Amino acid sequence: MMRKKRRSSVDKGEEAATATKSKKSRSAGRQPKEAPSEETNQSVFGVFLREAGVTLKQGGTSNEIAVDQVVFQKRIQKQLKKSPRYPGIVQEFTAGLESHIEDPERFRNCLLPCVPRLSDGDSSCVSSFQESLLRMLLGIEMLQTFIINILLEKLPEYMLDGPADGGLSIPRIIINQLKWLDRVVDSKELATKLMELVSVAPVEVQRDIITSLPEMLDDSQHNDIARELNTLLQENTQLTVPILDALSSLNLSSSLLTEVRGAVMATLAAVQLEDLPVVVKFILHAVSASDAYEVVYNLRKKLELEQCVLLPALQASQSRIKKKGSVVSASTPAAGSSQDSVTLILDGIKSAVRFQKTISEAWLKAIESVDEVEDHKVIDLLVLFILHSTNANQSRRGAERVLKIKVRTGLIQDALLQRTFRDYAQVMRGYFPSILALAQTLLRSPDPCVVPFGGHMYRHAFTAFDSYCQQEVVSSLVTHVCSGVGGEVDMALELLSGLVTEKPSEMSLYAVFVKGILDYMDNLTPQQIRRLFHLLSRLAFGQQQQGSHIQDDMHIVIRKQLSSTVPKYKRIGIIGAVMIVGSMGAFRLKVKESQNGSLPQETFRQVTALLELVKSSSESSPEAAALYYDELANLILISNLDPQVQETIADSVVRDFQDDFVVDVGPEISGSFPFPACVMYNLDEKESQENIAINLLPVLAKDMQNKGEQQSQTKKAHRRVSPLCLSPFFRLLRLCEEKQNEGGLEEIDGLLGCPVILTDMDVVEKMESLSKAEKEFLCTLLFHTINWFREIINAFCRQKETEMKMKVMTRLQNITYLQTLLERALAETPGYVPPVANFDGESTDGTMLSTSAPVNKAKKEGTGKKRKAPAKNSSESSSQLDESTEADKTQQEQPEKEKEKEIRQGVSLVSYRQFFRELDIEVLSVLQCDLISRSLLDSELNTKAVEEVVLGPAELVFLLEDMFRKLEFSLTAAPAKRSPFLKGRTDKSVGFSHLQQKSSKDIASCCVELLPALCSHLENCHNHFQTLLSENNGVVDGPATDVQEHQLMSSAYQLLLQVLNTAFSWSGFSQPGQRNLLKKALGVMAGRLKEGGAELTLEQLVKHSFEYLVNFRSTMPNLSTALCLSQLLSTVSEKGGNPAAYREQTASLAKRFLSQEWVTASGEKERGNKFNEALHTLLSIYLEHVDDVLKAVEEIAGEGIPELLNASKDESSASWPTLSRQTFLVFYKVLLAELEKAARKIPASKNSDSTEVSHQAQSEKLLTWNLAVRDFHILVNLVKVFDSRPVLSVCLKYGRHFLESFLKLGMPLLDNSFKRHKEDVQSLLKTFQLSTRQLHHLCGHSKIHQDMSLTNHVPALKKSLELFVYRVKAMLTLNNCQEAFWIGNLKNRNLKGEEILSQRSQESEDDGEEEEEEERRSPQPEEESEDEAQETDRGESKKGAKEDEVEEDISDDSD
Repeated sequence: MMRKKRRSSVDKGEEAATATKSKKSRSAGRQPKEAPSEETNQSVFGVFLREAGVTLKQGGTSNEIAVDQVVFQKRIQKQLKKSPRYPGIVQEFTAGLESHIEDPERFRNCLLPCVPRLSDGDSSCVSSFQESLLRMLLGIEMLQTFIINILLEKLPEYMLDGPADGGLSIPRIIINQLKWLDRVVDSKELATKLMELVSVAPVEVQRDIITSLPEMLDDSQHNDIARELNTLLQENTQLTVPILDALSSLNLSSSLLTEVRGAVMATLAAVQLEDLPVVVKFILHAVSASDAYEVVYNLRKKLELEQCVLLPALQASQSRIKKKGSVVSASTPAAGSSQDSVTLILDGIKSAVRFQKTISEAWLKAIESVDEVEDHKVIDLLVLFILHSTNANQSRRGAERVLKIKVRTGLIQDALLQRTFRDYAQVMRGYFPSILALAQTLLRSPDPCVVPFGGHMYRHAFTAFDSYCQQEVVSSLVTHVCSGVGGEVDMALELLSGLVTEKPSEMSLYAVFVKGILDYMDNLTPQQIRRLFHLLSRLAFGQQQQGSHIQDDMHIVIRKQLSSTVPKYKRIGIIGAVMIVGSMGAFRLKVKESQNGSLPQETFRQVTALLELVKSSSESSPEAAALYYDELANLILISNLDPQVQETIADSVVRDFQDDFVVDVGPEISGSFPFPACVMYNLDEKESQENIAINLLPVLAKDMQNKGEQQSQTKKAHRRVSPLCLSPFFRLLRLCEEKQNEGGLEEIDGLLGCPVILTDMDVVEKMESLSKAEKEFLCTLLFHTINWFREIINAFCRQKETEMKMKVMTRLQNITYLQTLLERALAETPGYVPPVANFDGESTDGTMLSTSAPVNKAKKEGTGKKRKAPAKNSSESSSQLDESTEADKTQQEQPEKEKEKEIRQGVSLVSYRQFFRELDIEVLSVLQCDLISRSLLDSELNTKAVEEVVLGPAELVFLLEDMFRKLEFSLTAAPAKRSPFLKGRTDKSVGFSHLQQKSSKDIASCCVELLPALCSHLENCHNHFQTLLSENNGVVDGPATDVQEHQLMSSAYQLLLQVLNTAFSWSGFSQPGQRNLLKKALGVMAGRLKEGGAELTLEQLVKHSFEYLVNFRSTMPNLSTALCLSQLLSTVSEKGGNPAAYREQTASLAKRFLSQEWVTASGEKERGNKFNEALHTLLSIYLEHVDDVLKAVEEIAGEGIPELLNASKDESSASWPTLSRQTFLVFYKVLLAELEKAARKIPASKNSDSTEVSHQAQSEKLLTWNLAVRDFHILVNLVKVFDSRPVLSVCLKYGRHFLESFLKLGMPLLDNSFKRHKEDVQSLLKTFQLSTRQLHHLCGHSKIHQDMSLTNHVPALKKSLELFVYRVKAMLTLNNCQEAFWIGNLKNRNLKGEEILSQRSQESEDDGEEEEEEERRSPQPEEESEDEAQETDRGESKKGAKEDEVEEDISDDSD
């Protein structure tokens, strides 16, 4: 019975073949019962073998062996050696072998393993597996060379034969005999013969030989054989894989490996796709740390994965052209195999990255080094996913960092991501967890530039992958929505909406996940709730109704929210219900089953029932009713509703509005009101037939009365009409009319000019005499009137008729006039809470009532606890805008009034923005009218006003303020900060509901459309101030100056520049898709200066725009406007490819503004916090853009400040008029900060710098540090004159920063320069020592005054001062001058240099506390070279107390 054999040296296929062969031979020889005949070989060969224990067989039977193979080899060796004919007997033996294997059958037997002979049942002496006869003979060293020659000579005989019967390949078995020999006698000879064979053998045999080379040869031959293989590789690409396999296993020298790798890299482009994985694996195999970057960089450059996928696709398309029938069969396998190859390539990269840290770092570095969008490839993204997924050597963080940087700079874009997902979906699937994790990280990023890319990753993953991945994507997006973080929630909802639109059937499977968000709506803003219900209702009630299984849940939630008495939940219910109406009542395209594509009757019934439910639920609360009207208006604006539904809504709206708010005007108005009623602001002709009016005062009075009668039972009998609903109701009415009449408003144009029932506004002058209730009633009336007019402008701003335009302009004038009245009324009504105007925000919950303090607190600070001034909460922006409000003029007119009166007069409407109705962005089209100032109007005797529509300065400021707020809200990307824990949320989006529904691109486009008008207004402002200056002979505050108009025109000028700056600062312009929009915008400005802007390049457009804007520099009315111009120029210059070209111009312009005296229209010098803030920013701009910062700092500190010291108390510096005693702190802070920044930019010195060029560079760096230290000394010494606490604080803070920079960057330079430039180093340290001593005195001053704001800086500064002492000692030690140095105790002194006596007693205990370095005269060490000169005596090498006196003298002299 045969035993199961274990075989290792022969392929499994051969084993199987042998088994089948033996079976066949057994079955074939079944008739004769005796065993197969033995080979009776009487030669030396046959005899020796028999005696050694091997029986040769004939036919298909394997040779038998009776002993263990080691015993057999020993016996043969012994027989040969003991033979008297030795060594000739060896020749005879091999000749016998040769004649024996002449017969192919016997040769095959000798190549196949021997079979153990099972005689007498004793098999203990023979192992279960034995080698072939030839293999055993090869193990005998004296025979090895002969047998190798015999085998290699036999090999060509079988080379061209196909596999024998049973699949045996004789050449392969011959080669296998030579593998893993215990010892190769003549390795060099073997290598030579094998390579000769390779040169003549067919490809299959070549492959076998080459692959086996590492297992045949010993290490000494590896380098030689590698060179030959390298040559072969260049000649024959068919052998790439076996050669690289062999090379990977050879033990090569590093230089040879590099050479081979270079050769392989050169052939990379010609390699077959299926061979690529092996090639890539070889290239990344055993890379040294020094070569890693270069290897990876070149591999990345040459690896074109795109072609790997394109080629099969191309072949498939060609086969499709040839025969259309077999398209699928041709393309699918090709695509699949290419994906497999890519997977294998990535696996090779993955294993290299995982096991070699240098490779993972090199990949990151290589990807980072790419600086063109076009140069990024699919492989970059795939490698980043690999690095993220393996996390070998913390590469996950590196991958995240690089991806963020690339996305932020716009180098990796959605197009590349899309290509990767489209062509490599199968490959990418393996990295899905990493893709999901990266998408989550990007979506959570506070950087708004990278958030959309995270969104694209989610979208593509959902589209490209299977249902498991889709489920993960949806649940991850739902998690984002439930996080409650603004930007993250918006992006996640937008993605979910997009997926519902693109893939409704797939998304319907996950509707239950999305529905889960309904439990987390507390954290969502109204806009987000709107979007959430929009996508849910699309899923549940859309035309296909794929997600109909959640309809009931939606109804339950809506009814529950609508019936709630908590305003917040009722608000959610109203928004949700209206969104469901939008989806259920949407206009349906014609489908086969439904007739005419109209709404099914049952659906229409459900829609009307839901509308009725919302209406009845919201009637009890005016805020809820107003929100319902606003939401419905919004729905009509953005949705395409079924005509039936639209008609139903419109009919009820027109009827109810007329009933509630429109009355016929009689000769007198009946009823008792707090103020006498009269009809105001009528724009229609007196003889008009239809005298209608808006019934505002009576409705408000009645509403107030109802509020007083809380327990009134008449509520249910008669619907309560609230003035809150007037504006929202009119908006709904107007949109219904527009929708039904395709934009025409003829039906309701009477409302534009119709009067309003109000009271005579003279009552505002007598505010002091009114009661609190009357004051509040009047303020509320004013708010409602202004909001009514704002909605009127929203409605009619797009009308083309001149008469309509005139009326709109008049309404604008009404608003600006009423706002001035409101400001005065509010000043007299502290603690007043206005009526709500935007009903979808948190403000409707009555949170406002918490402030009973006067409103003036908010006016001063720009933010109040209850006032969520939209997008204006930052002190910087509100400070800029406060200046542009009319209220400020009263402050400037009456600066001498007592504080309280001033605050009362200065109530600004900035804090009340949320109580005004939002102006639509279309209203800004009114800016396209011309500007007319009062002086021009007077000179032309009002004639122009009749002929055409013109804007007044107040109206221009009003519109520009609104535009600036809108742009700042939409185009300024605020970082998505997480909401603070347990803090009241200030919702900055209140008052921007309509704006939020437009993308930032739409807003930017709208802005570009208005640019010509904005440029015209800018030029008009410029001309206005130029005329003013020429009339007053260049004096700003001449007698002809109208202070109020000057104030308005200044505000308009500043706002125009701010609007342009905000528009051009939009981050979207950096995206490639918006390039044309940017060119169009710059073209408008360039076109004002030079015609033919269409064909100019971006760089030329930037240049012309810059030149255009610089022309406005001569007419800046105040410093804030000048700053805005500088910022705008800086922003515009960055849009080109070479911002450095404009640095000098920007710096000289900033210097011009700093060297200008700024006075107000009333003739006083500009001053105050806003002026100081603007000055701070402008001075920073100057020093950032100037060529030589150190020289500029010295110019101001060395010339400007001494001039100031010599000037009288209120005078300024002559060369820098903005530098006065009031602004000294601003200058001081900026100078120190910029000096420290400049010091940090001085390049560090390297120890390796020894060439002549580097010595030159060293001298330059030393000179720069000398300048910096000199400037620092001047600035630090100024604290002796300006010793106010803020100045000292600035000196301590930036003094430490400068000292740290010097230690880090300056001291290494001194280490290297000391020998060559000893005098320079010495003088630099002397100067610096004076500064550090002054800082030391400053520390003492802070301690003795125990001023917390100063002492906080002391410990860190002391540490740096002490570090400086030891660092100088280290430098001297390095240059063998350590004996030229000693340390003495430095006494504590105050700013004036007087000793602080109270601490003298502690000196003995505390002697190490204050230390200062001194370089001293001392005998020079003998080993010191000549150029290592000792430090010269400064006359201070005395001991004890005298040291301090002399030191002090020096610092005094230095003043």
